[in-house]
Amino acid sequence: MADDDALALDRQLCFALYAASRAFTRTYGALLEPLGITYPQYLVFLALWERDGRAVKELGTCLELDSGTLTPLLKRLEQRGLVERRRSTVDERVVQIYLTAEGRALKAKARKVPAQLAARAGFDASKPKDLAAIQELRDELAALAARMTEA
Repeated sequence: MADDDALALDRQLCFALYAASRAFTRTYGALLEPLGITYPQYLVFLALWERDGRAVKELGTCLELDSGTLTPLLKRLEQRGLVERRRSTVDERVVQIYLTAEGRALKAKARKVPAQLAARAGFDASKPKDLAAIQELRDELAALAARMTEA
């Protein structure tokens, strides 16, 4: 491979990941618009649907979001009545985020999103072979991210 070829845009892993990330974010935007939430808000809901009452710091770590990004996002969700912030009864310095009834109800509406995204990516979420391919791709990307973080 010639030196110039090594710098060709279409040979760059970083650009392929960047383009894929942007495409996924745009697709999620279209799928989440009927729910009235953005992609970063969806990520917050995924974490809270797994375990309600997470501390803000834990949410930031889990979602890899800094407080400058997470705090305004949580305030907007709270203003809309989807979550509420409460001080911990154990440690008043800790703020925990809880889903409201409306935030919990949003989960039922969001259940279709993963299958819809899979379909737009060319997978059929009802087929075990496609589910395995999605899991393998997700695992490879997670491993790549971990290696890059360690480096």
